[in-house]
Amino acid sequence: METESTPGTRRRGGRGARERILQAAAALFYEEGIHATGIARLVETAEVSTRTFYQHFPTKTALVEEYLRDYEAGLARRIEENLTREGLTPKDQLLALFTMIAEATSGPSGRMTNRGCPLHNAAVEAAGHMPAVQELVHHHKSGIARQLTGIAARAGASDPEQLGRQLTVLLEGATALSTSLDSPCPRHDAVAAARVLIEHALPETQMAN
Repeated sequence: METESTPGTRRRGGRGARERILQAAAALFYEEGIHATGIARLVETAEVSTRTFYQHFPTKTALVEEYLRDYEAGLARRIEENLTREGLTPKDQLLALFTMIAEATSGPSGRMTNRGCPLHNAAVEAAGHMPAVQELVHHHKSGIARQLTGIAARAGASDPEQLGRQLTVLLEGATALSTSLDSPCPRHDAVAAARVLIEHALPETQMAN
């Protein structure tokens, strides 16, 4: 059992400590912000000692990076599951990501929220002093654009790169506006707007499907 503690705060044993720290980070970084969440808040929520925290994560920045890598991996799995559903045409796949985002009701903490994309939020907070975080976010966002461009090409878009960029901008903008307005409406509006963009970009034979 942990021996380090502060009065009135429970400290649990080391087994599962790393996972509890990551779970605490997922909730607190997303809902309260990276900068606003200090080590003391993290160890209290995870029910570990400060010593145990630093045994698993030498710095807070290391925890931020691991939190984002975990989130990105989970998001990639959800995207893959949505895009590979049976019977989806490439045109359907272009809309699937928008539908997934529109229907999302919870963030990393599992609570209903309109806090937006954790990766985007982290990029804003990391600007200028967390280069590894910025690189991770850049890699993910550019990957989404490439993925949409590839699907657009398979769908027969006249200019798949342009459509991929436009859909990426729409997706990011809708997510950000949902955060600003604390409303899911922009995400739902983005589905209809994406449909218009896609149909305008595809050949008439594809539009009829």
